[in-house]
Amino acid sequence: MLAISTGGVTLGINAFFVLVEADVSAGLPGFTIVGLAESAVKESRERVKAAIKNSGYPFPTQKIILNLAPADMKKEGTSLDLPIAAALLCISGVIKQEILKDYVLAGELSLDGRLRPTRGILPLTIGVSKAKRFKGIIVPKENAKEAAVVQGIDVFPVSSLSEMVAFLRAEKKISPININIDSLFEEEGDNQLDFYDVIGQEQAKRALEVAASGGHNVLMTGPPGSGKTMLARRLPTILPPLTYEEAIETTTVYSVAGLLDNNKALITKRPFRSPHHSISDAGLIGGGTVPKPGEVSLAHNGVLFLDELPEFRKNVLECLRQPLEDGVVTISRVSLTLTFPARMTLICSQNPCPCGHLGDPRHPCTCHPIQIQRYRDKISGPLLDRIDIHIEVPAVEYKDLTTQRRGEDSNTIRKRVKRCREIQINRFKGTKIYCNAQMGPEEIRKYCKLSEDTSRFLGIAAQKLALSARAYHRILKIARTIADLSGSKDIEIEHLAEALQYRGLDKKAA
Repeated sequence: MLAISTGGVTLGINAFFVLVEADVSAGLPGFTIVGLAESAVKESRERVKAAIKNSGYPFPTQKIILNLAPADMKKEGTSLDLPIAAALLCISGVIKQEILKDYVLAGELSLDGRLRPTRGILPLTIGVSKAKRFKGIIVPKENAKEAAVVQGIDVFPVSSLSEMVAFLRAEKKISPININIDSLFEEEGDNQLDFYDVIGQEQAKRALEVAASGGHNVLMTGPPGSGKTMLARRLPTILPPLTYEEAIETTTVYSVAGLLDNNKALITKRPFRSPHHSISDAGLIGGGTVPKPGEVSLAHNGVLFLDELPEFRKNVLECLRQPLEDGVVTISRVSLTLTFPARMTLICSQNPCPCGHLGDPRHPCTCHPIQIQRYRDKISGPLLDRIDIHIEVPAVEYKDLTTQRRGEDSNTIRKRVKRCREIQINRFKGTKIYCNAQMGPEEIRKYCKLSEDTSRFLGIAAQKLALSARAYHRILKIARTIADLSGSKDIEIEHLAEALQYRGLDKKAA
């Protein structure tokens, strides 16, 4: 006898359906799983067997062969426990096949038949919604909110194997869960971090406002205690709110990584990731036998902050080149190649020298010139070229620390950033570009046109600073953002002049 149920597993940030084909035949009792099952899937034999028996249902005593189709794709994780159990219960006559084919099932079984949450539910639900051939998806209660943010599909939460059986046999009515998406995006006050707390550093604040408005990457250089980390941690407070599409993308990454809070339906705030400098390249970019997202992907649509940039291993930093350029991470293995999204704003900080006091009039630098050069060489030229804005953050004077005068708060700055982003959203409507930093050569030619005077001004600057083609294009992108902030349709000389200010390391190289 043959029974078929439908489950799913994730591959990268996408999910694909798995047909669980169960067959029993005469012979010695046994339970064999075929179809490139990884360890967690193979171990489901014992979990499923115990769950079925402890829930009071019969377990087939004949020879059982379980095929996971498509058989040429690896399956890993625990989400196939529930569809495997359903297929075996169908063989035993507990569930009817014609009912089972209408639903996709996902969930990990405990030995007593209870359902535990599993990762990757959101991308699977998105796949079910697109397929348009199922009545709904049955998931553990803890995963129900996560699945319910997908529109166009009914999500049925169950807490145990017996509850799923009762639902499929029409013995228990379970209403599909509904979530008000708009309520998830209600503004939540953040009274802990605010730009109002930052004393002085007006140039750095302005640079971060430009970075937030156009999605530009930033490198801050300054002595210890000048406020670099303080500024970076407040950047998310001035970023525009996530759109629904961006929130789904970000939540999908966290769902696949198993980092989504079960009580949270959707990530509605831009993520802020700050890994330690001892992180490996796989931890930063992603990897593993079955590749998982790294920090650059977990920061998707948010901020990745690398504090003390030269302390990171050089091979780790060089891995950032592709995601900074393409907005994605491609991880290749012998059997598969996966792509994870990595469209984030990179914020870096560093000291000017190993002791941190180079150029500080109050503290003499104790570093040898060779030490300083070796320290700076830890960051390669190609990587620096991909960072749009380079700014110096000087030490704060004592008189500034004691003043009662404060700068603008985050809400005031955020309003300007939102207006600037709205201009860009209208400009790039119908494309996959969300902000100026993501413009390619074609968009730069179209939206960053210069008059004869501004072109001559930039040409002189490019020659004096020996700018690379990439640096030239990044200056145009920054100038476009500054023009948007000022409400100007065209890029003027003052916009280019400010953009050139933010390429401090180009000046030093020249």
